Amino acid sequence: MAHEEFKIIGVVGAGQMGSGIAQVAAMKGFQVHVLDVAQGSLDKGLAAVEKSLSRLVKKEKLSEAEKMKALQNLKWGTEAQSLFADADVVIEAATENLNLKLEIFKNLDQVCPEKTILCSNTSSISITKLASATSRPEKFCGMHFMNPVPIMKLVEGISGLQTSKETFERLKSFAENLGKVFVEAQDQPGFVVNRILMPMINEAVFALYEGLASAEDIDKAMILGTNQPMGPLALADFIGLDTCLSIMEVLHEGFADSKYRPCPLLKKYVEAGWLGRKVKKGFYSYE
Repeated sequence: MAHEEFKIIGVVGAGQMGSGIAQVAAMKGFQVHVLDVAQGSLDKGLAAVEKSLSRLVKKEKLSEAEKMKALQNLKWGTEAQSLFADADVVIEAATENLNLKLEIFKNLDQVCPEKTILCSNTSSISITKLASATSRPEKFCGMHFMNPVPIMKLVEGISGLQTSKETFERLKSFAENLGKVFVEAQDQPGFVVNRILMPMINEAVFALYEGLASAEDIDKAMILGTNQPMGPLALADFIGLDTCLSIMEVLHEGFADSKYRPCPLLKKYVEAGWLGRKVKKGFYSYE
């Protein structure tokens, strides 16, 4: 059941990550308030949650009554003030853009009550830097969920320089109440997963760029040779090539180490707008 400390969970962003986080919390009995600037995004987010819950009912992992209860636990809106007036924790899941996130947290800091813990689902941006946009850096933490949120078990927990031990412990127990496994990472570019995963994807793009093998054969080799469920280039398409590039840029800039230099071919694809599955074209075609 819901953690006695947290009752109302705020989520900023109704995209893939935001709606996934909202769904998981609503299924566990939390009241979840989802904010987005565009009504269209909210409608899309709700539709995605409904579809995902219906799939679980079909697989008999959820009853129809539990599905309805989860949907009742969700509230969607475009007005932060009213949505987050009593939130215990607010998780930001907006686009991976530093200035946008700083702006969001400046605003949240003003509209949320003093008790509210603020979290970012950033996959690579410094938690310490984001926390500095608020007057409550000790109540600020990174909670990096994996995509797709309802299926993936991991949450990376990241303390900023000023995050209090109490804040971190409360978020750890909240993540565990969501049925997730909480791994503690230091506040360094990319944290754990992307620090290891993105250079591997980037290296696969270099292999393609240098003509080492075809995209299909690179992926086949990695699936069959290392027992990964999906090849690195197909995975890049799934994540979004723009997201992969922005994380590589954060790593490259953060560590000032040439081993994190984004592959020129990755940049080219992003410039061409070939961002992967979401636009039906990346290293593969999804028409």
